[in-house]
Amino acid sequence: MDQFILLFLCLLIGLVLQWSKAFPANAHLTLNQFILNVSLPAIALYYIPGIKVDATLLFPIGVAWITFAGSFLFFSTLSKLFSWSKSLTGCLIITAGLGNTSFIGFPVIETLYGKEGLKTAVILDQTGSFLVMATFGIATAAYFSRGVNSNAMDLLKKIVAFPPFIAFLIALLMIPLHWQFEGSAKFVLERLGSIITPLALVSVGLQLKFDRNSLHWNYLGLGLLYKLMITPALIYFIYVILLKGSGLVVEVCLMEAAMASMITATIVSSSYGLKPRLSSMMIGFGIPLSALTLLFWYMISKTI
Repeated sequence: MDQFILLFLCLLIGLVLQWSKAFPANAHLTLNQFILNVSLPAIALYYIPGIKVDATLLFPIGVAWITFAGSFLFFSTLSKLFSWSKSLTGCLIITAGLGNTSFIGFPVIETLYGKEGLKTAVILDQTGSFLVMATFGIATAAYFSRGVNSNAMDLLKKIVAFPPFIAFLIALLMIPLHWQFEGSAKFVLERLGSIITPLALVSVGLQLKFDRNSLHWNYLGLGLLYKLMITPALIYFIYVILLKGSGLVVEVCLMEAAMASMITATIVSSSYGLKPRLSSMMIGFGIPLSALTLLFWYMISKTI
């Protein structure tokens, strides 16, 4: 419960700061850059070196890749049918294709499934969601953003120069060497990473607009439909119907697939100019709505 109180409080703080004009109009840009260049790399270096690599990783890792691939196919197809702009298409692919498997996912999974469930959730987040965001997420943002010459070399440079991806590679190399940060270094990384959610939600609050006449509402509905309903249905079909999976790991995978959009994904989308207002709406409206849809999918998971 404490996590959810913090979540909504930070979002409210961002809204109040926006309405009171206590911060500059572009203050969210500074917060976004700190998140991308400091907090995200710290998270990678803190968690990934301690991951144990074995066959149990396959199902959790697959969730993020399947979700993002499905999002790319779903919204690219709609984009061609209805002649959407590149920025709209990229925004929906990224924000609907990446789930909040950590800040919301971790406390929900721990509450429902205990420490054993949480272990699966950490693996899913760090080797699935985080990796997809740091590679295909940033490549998609670069490709669909305005003013970017989107050839293969440019996209590769964007990925390689992305600080979280650099940190991810370093952390990945540390696994076979059995190296982990200890003492003061580990403490600093943990603290720098722990502030990502409060900062990100304040940033979202600074950008969130409640405009009844906005053209974003229909697109928001499509984005939330994919993220909250189609994504978990897809994972259920593949893992339970096709692969005949069952047990704790599969249940956790289904619940993590049903989480609202990844907060960091909205920051990436916004930073690349991909419909910043719609990106914020995916979080601002998606998180409260997910409280209802998660209950539905939890009931489904109990039938596995």
